[in-house]
Amino acid sequence: MTELARTPRLARVLCLAAGLTVSATGAVLATGSAASAEPLQENPLAPVTRAADTAAGALLAAVNPNLDLPLDPLAGTGSDPLANSVGTQIGDFPPISTAALTGPITDGATSRELLGGLPLVGELV
Repeated sequence: MTELARTPRLARVLCLAAGLTVSATGAVLATGSAASAEPLQENPLAPVTRAADTAAGALLAAVNPNLDLPLDPLAGTGSDPLANSVGTQIGDFPPISTAALTGPITDGATSRELLGGLPLVGELV
């Protein structure tokens, strides 16, 4: 059997030294900013709240335009598979059909219209 070549000792020591240097530098930078002499803010969670608000705003900005896209891209065409409806009537009961569910979608409705046109939270302000 052949034995795998081992990394020379000098190379291993240099890699270890480089890793420790990077780790120590990161620790010094992290503790240096945390140990500043600035007084504590009134609300220590203010940065977290700001980050959450920014993330929520970004999510709304990304989702909001998609609510105005039609759900059925084939709506109004001759090859729309949702334009087919099935109905039935049993005895004296009123007839039921799938057209009540698929009708708005085949007419080209968007998600915002199907949700009742309610604005998103970001639009209330």
